[in-house]
Amino acid sequence: MSERHVAPSDEVSGLRLAAAERLLASVGNPALERLAELASRLLDAAAAQVSLIGSEQVVGAAAGGAVGSTGERSPAHDSVCTVTARLGEPLIVTDASADDRLQDLGAVSDGRVRAYLGVPLVGKDGHVVGAMCVFDPQVRAWSTDDVLVLRDLAAAAVAELELSALAVEYEADRVRWQLAVTAAGIGSFDWDLVTGRLEFDDQLHALFGVSRADFGGTIAAFEACLHPDDRGRVAKAITRAIDGCTEYRADYRVVRPDGTTCWVRARGSALPGPDGTAVRMLGAAYDTTAEREADDRLSRVLESMASAFFLLDDDWRFTYVNAEAERVLGRPRGELLGGVLWDLFPFAVGSSFEEHYRGAVATGEPRTFEAYYPPPLDAWFEVRAWPGPDGLSVYFHDITARHDAEQQRAEASALAEKTRQRLELLSTVSADLSSTLDTEYAVGRLARHLVRDFGSWCLVTLRDEQRHLRDIAGWHADPALRPVVARYAQLRLGALAPGSFLHQALRTGEPVVVPGATDAISGVLSGEARDVLRSLAPRTGYVVPMRARGRTVGAVTLFLDDAHAEDLAPEDLSLLVQVADRAGLALDTAQHYQSQRKMAETLQRALLSAPAEPDDLSVVVRYVPAAEAAQVGGDWYDAFVQPAGSTVLVIGDVMGHDRHAAAAMSQVRTLLRGIAVTTGGPPRAVVGALDRALETLGVEAMATAVVMRLEQNAGERAAGTTRLRWTNAGHLAPLLVDPDGAVRELAAAEPELVLGVSSGTVRTDAEVVVPRGSTVLLYTDGLVERRGEHLQDGIDRLVGLVAELVPEARARVADDPDRVLDPVHLADALLARVGEDGAPDDDIALLVVHLATQHD
Repeated sequence: MSERHVAPSDEVSGLRLAAAERLLASVGNPALERLAELASRLLDAAAAQVSLIGSEQVVGAAAGGAVGSTGERSPAHDSVCTVTARLGEPLIVTDASADDRLQDLGAVSDGRVRAYLGVPLVGKDGHVVGAMCVFDPQVRAWSTDDVLVLRDLAAAAVAELELSALAVEYEADRVRWQLAVTAAGIGSFDWDLVTGRLEFDDQLHALFGVSRADFGGTIAAFEACLHPDDRGRVAKAITRAIDGCTEYRADYRVVRPDGTTCWVRARGSALPGPDGTAVRMLGAAYDTTAEREADDRLSRVLESMASAFFLLDDDWRFTYVNAEAERVLGRPRGELLGGVLWDLFPFAVGSSFEEHYRGAVATGEPRTFEAYYPPPLDAWFEVRAWPGPDGLSVYFHDITARHDAEQQRAEASALAEKTRQRLELLSTVSADLSSTLDTEYAVGRLARHLVRDFGSWCLVTLRDEQRHLRDIAGWHADPALRPVVARYAQLRLGALAPGSFLHQALRTGEPVVVPGATDAISGVLSGEARDVLRSLAPRTGYVVPMRARGRTVGAVTLFLDDAHAEDLAPEDLSLLVQVADRAGLALDTAQHYQSQRKMAETLQRALLSAPAEPDDLSVVVRYVPAAEAAQVGGDWYDAFVQPAGSTVLVIGDVMGHDRHAAAAMSQVRTLLRGIAVTTGGPPRAVVGALDRALETLGVEAMATAVVMRLEQNAGERAAGTTRLRWTNAGHLAPLLVDPDGAVRELAAAEPELVLGVSSGTVRTDAEVVVPRGSTVLLYTDGLVERRGEHLQDGIDRLVGLVAELVPEARARVADDPDRVLDPVHLADALLARVGEDGAPDDDIALLVVHLATQHD
């Protein structure tokens, strides 16, 4: 690599004036413009520019926002590119307005340049001749890759500048040569093959530097003028032309008498005589020394290039190969020159190389591409191919290291993405398993996740405390095979031998890998299950136990079929074990919760007696415990008949959610029943007496309650109506569903204190006469309360939901003349809809009473 020269500030203009202005002929070069456009596009920059800096700055090429500035000249001292050239290394600026070196320059102060990245252009003599840059009017950061890309493009730009300058110099030499030929004339010769006499004209004598008198006029005299190294080659060309009476072509050196040497190109033709043999050769010759020297200069530049270069003729033969191309291609020049590209490099056939080389020749447009060539080269190349009159020129360099680095970054990114997906899977599974305490639902979701991320199909098995097994979930990636998996799940546990892989995993608590799963598992299956398994055709199976708190609660059986090319990697199996363990813990927790919740619900129901149900009423009661397991609460319902025949309905809620609340609820409920039956009084009297009894007996409890009595005298019975009389001790107002389906609250005129506050509280009754066929709903607050929501919003939602469900309940008794709607359906549908958001935060007690339209 040549040394880079960076002159001091007071010398830089003078050096560039000599070095850069030699390259000014390249201004506007289409290839240079394309490099600028490529820089703008690859670096996503608003503008790109190639600047030559001598006595002033000249824009050699521009792209993006700088398009149209090619050829513009400006003072070098007011250019950001001059700073880059003076620096002699990449100039990386995030915000030029904050850079002391740049902030006063015109392009910065007027806002055209904020972010700037520039790379110096180093000429073949080692001097900095300008800069290639990209810039933006907005602040931005530049990455290391951005700098590397711009360096590569800058190297290509320098090569293009040098080639363009050489082309200009070559053309100048050629013109000078033509002028010399025109001025001096082309020498001619005439050789009589019969007499052996060889004659030169005056121009040829002058070219050879030999006078007529000194020239012997023979072929031997001619050969004596030739350079010794060229005599044999010229003699063969002459013999070939004479023997075949064909064209004579030769390039050779003449050593003049004064010791100077010149290159001569001779062209002629051997003429036949009557018998067809050659009798005469006529031709001309001219001096090609200047052309040869230009070719030599071009070769020296190409040889000194750090980039590989070769030239192919129209027959795809190598006509020139520089030293770097020899090194990169791994073959000596003598082996390459004259050889056909496709024969020497057969792996290029049908590859991107052939596609782009032939495309460039066919369209006349340059091609730039990256491609890999297999061993023996085993390398990635960045290639630029451009067609010309002499054939296809190809400039390329080895980018294997850069490509490998990019590949490593891509692999690292893929690994990071895979890690992210694994963590996301763990998070998703954990969220699914913790979002519900419904074991069946949670495990069903687990099967789908595992199939999506790991295999072809999956079964999930639970083991209860009695060690009984049950397949509770299955899934297949192919929807058409999901029924087959479901059938296999129905059959396999009954058909598995005790020594199966499933039993092994459950016994040891360790994963079991089953290669050749179809044959291996079929050997421990019997009956239809074996045939179903063979239709699913698993290749590999993985039985992973679900462990929790020192015991195994089940297993996940994952299968891969031929749709998955590879078995699970060790890290995938490890992740599957983690997922199974999380599932096991969640399942164990859910089972524990269900057991506690069932115990609490059983205890609560034991405290609530069955309601009375007179012939003219349909009484439905429901109790739903809160979401928190092993908790009994203070909610209760009751329905009983007083001695006079009136039915009393009660709904209540003792404050608290523990065994103390449940005990207090049992006391309050029993006292209320006893007072109502013993006294036969109306609701206000019963609740008032209950207030006094709680104080007298020292029952420390506060409770809300609605006590409602259904009354009917002879006139009301005849009219088909019933009187509802109730008192409300701080409880939620009951709902009334009219026979026509309208829903409304039964609110008292004034709210009254809860039970247990003061024995002196004056209780009052509210009453309303309703037609038979009406329905009354009494409920506790667990039915309507939601965290963060106003209670009245919950009551309004309940009213709307009941109104929505009434048509269904009415349709259920369309053929029953005694009932307008089915209270059982209404109660169950209402709780189902409320339960769609999950288990309630508080207990729910619900009492639905339907008044029959007639009775015996």
